[in-house]
Amino acid sequence: MHQLMTLLVLFRDVCLPIVILFGIGWMLDRKFHFDLRTLVRLNIYLFVPAFIFVKVTEAQLDARTGIRIILFTLASIGCMGLISSATARWFRDDLPTRKALQLSTMFYNSGNYGIPLMSLAFPGIGPLVQVFVLMTMNISTFTIGLFIAHASVRQGAGHWRQSLGPVLRQPAIYAITLAWVLKGLDISVEQVVFLWRPLQYLAQGLVGFALLTLGVQLSKTSVKGLKGPMTQSLVIRLICGPCIGILLTWLFGFQGKTAAILILGTAAPAAVNTALLAYEFKANSQFAAATVLYTTLLSVLVVTLLLSILTFGWIPWARID
Repeated sequence: MHQLMTLLVLFRDVCLPIVILFGIGWMLDRKFHFDLRTLVRLNIYLFVPAFIFVKVTEAQLDARTGIRIILFTLASIGCMGLISSATARWFRDDLPTRKALQLSTMFYNSGNYGIPLMSLAFPGIGPLVQVFVLMTMNISTFTIGLFIAHASVRQGAGHWRQSLGPVLRQPAIYAITLAWVLKGLDISVEQVVFLWRPLQYLAQGLVGFALLTLGVQLSKTSVKGLKGPMTQSLVIRLICGPCIGILLTWLFGFQGKTAAILILGTAAPAAVNTALLAYEFKANSQFAAATVLYTTLLSVLVVTLLLSILTFGWIPWARID
């Protein structure tokens, strides 16, 4: 009974706020039909960079730990890539679905979903750790993911330059670089109030705005005529993902809350950007979009169960008490 009550409390305090906010975004879009591109650009070019800059500037997390988190995220993507590649071989005659399966299972929503989740589950250190995951995931999506999406597209001489462009346009890269440079030079941005205060306001607004944007994205996700290996995709993303996370935190030697944060993050749903890449490069975009939708809905249950496992201390090196 005690464990059931703990489970319900975790759902109420961590997952339910997420559901309510992206539900509001979904309902508002159904009524007002928001411009999704504008909302996404506000996230990418304004709220996320400000959030990253503020969190890194305020944090006491050392560069060595940050590098380990980056390596953990890359290893997670690599392991998921091997699993999805092996599964995709079952659909060798359906290249668009194979590409969509790989994209939607390798890369997870560490931004619109992951940052709000960590802000609620682990206030303080959670968003900071997630910043490094978000940066690595964004860069990987527009490099590794882009190459996967290009698999059946004829490559021109400008292929590498075209692939590099989206990476260099990611403000998150420059935000985290600038923050670390200023910390290394011992320059205190907090004292420049007229700059620091707006950055704080933007950083504080990210969680709500990101979840509303996620709701709008889900509202515009169409799954009509769905065909594809949906069961395999859901299992890889929501079950294999956390299992890989548990193994990798042990291998990398993460302990306590940092390990718990990284494990919980791997239960995030498929990234919306993967559906966009699938559409752009003629993969099975309906399947990719459906994976985003269903993993987002089911992840609420998976996150609640995984968070309860972490709370009960059933993973010894990821105890959060």
